[in-house]
Amino acid sequence: MDPHLLRTYVTVARLASFSAAARELGYTQSAVSQHIAALEQDLGAPLLGRRPVLPTPAGERLLEHAAPLLLRLDAARADVIRMAAAPPSGVTLATTPTALGPRVLAALPVSGVSVRVLGRDEIPAAVATGHADLGLVDGPAAPSDPLQLPDVAPLTSHAVAEEPL
Repeated sequence: MDPHLLRTYVTVARLASFSAAARELGYTQSAVSQHIAALEQDLGAPLLGRRPVLPTPAGERLLEHAAPLLLRLDAARADVIRMAAAPPSGVTLATTPTALGPRVLAALPVSGVSVRVLGRDEIPAAVATGHADLGLVDGPAAPSDPLQLPDVAPLTSHAVAEEPL
């Protein structure tokens, strides 16, 4: 399955429009239609109803697989680029608003760190795709039920603090 075709499909499904997807992706509407037709032929199933533009049951199932697959591809690209690039001059920390308390702010160096406040579910993807160097998430957890990271890339998690509820 060609990732370019898959990205086109996800965009058409998200926007519910071939022409809007073409504008967003920088393709012609004809190219978008050809991408969808090629993907449907490859998979042997119709993925989109045309009027209105809505995913078929097979298309819905493909959407369930598409986001993690595309994220893994983006993470692999970012990882390889990061390895080939010069060492960064600073660090970007992605954190949830509630994890960014006074103690965390006080522990950060005065310069060289930029902070991006994101939703808890967005942080692993930001780290995996190179939009952040470190991620800080919080939430209720127990030794028998730790915070789970989605499978977006080879990420490592470490507990840094613990407070009773």
